[in-house]
Amino acid sequence: MKHIVNIEGMSCGHCAMRVKKSLSEVAGVTSAEVDLTAKQATVEGEGFDASMLKVAVEKAGYQAVSILP
Repeated sequence: MKHIVNIEGMSCGHCAMRVKKSLSEVAGVTSAEVDLTAKQATVEGEGFDASMLKVAVEKAGYQAVSILP
């Protein structure tokens, strides 16, 4: 399962790394890549709910504005 998470508030590489780390910690996520320029994260894995991705982004201090399958 692949999701695209649109994120607001990231402004530097450190921000992107914080988001990637937080998304990677979600149970079931096998890969998380963050594109700072596009302000998006691509998350792959199985057995997680999209709302868990939103919580992970918010835990990192940013806002998940949309999550697309």
